[in-house]
Amino acid sequence: MALLKKAKKPTYRSAWYAVAVTRILLGFVFLWAFLDKTFGLGFATESAKAWVNGGSPTAGFLQFGVNPESPFKDFFTSLAGAPGVDFLFMIGLLGIGLALVMGIGLRIAAVAGSILLIMMWLAVLPLENNPVLDDHIVYIAMLWVIALSRREWSLVDWWLSNDFVKKNAWLW
Repeated sequence: MALLKKAKKPTYRSAWYAVAVTRILLGFVFLWAFLDKTFGLGFATESAKAWVNGGSPTAGFLQFGVNPESPFKDFFTSLAGAPGVDFLFMIGLLGIGLALVMGIGLRIAAVAGSILLIMMWLAVLPLENNPVLDDHIVYIAMLWVIALSRREWSLVDWWLSNDFVKKNAWLW
């Protein structure tokens, strides 16, 4: 008879916690890239090539990571080592990472992250393993799911209580 008991209406609480964990993990992907490129922690960036030591955080990828068959190769390689491009890239990594970890400003983080990731996707076209999808596109989808979801384990209540944020809905 236990099988005939009326089921409770699901709250989806565990799903929202899973989205929160995913948000924080994705935030650390962006923050780690920022930290490694800034300080040369020896993973993707050697200490001598760190941004704080005068290295360019974009030069390696834009010179050697762009697919030589990409129709956008000349455009992306022309950006390699440009100080403005380095600054925008690094501030993007930091801002997107912090927004995701803290759970605030997620809409603007989704827009900025989508722009950053779509440019990286264009640089590696044509793709090796799939004609359309790679991790950049999956991360874009994740950014938008996160940005449009409930914000468990975040600073959203504090964020939305700020007058500046109240007056600028695009910061929600």
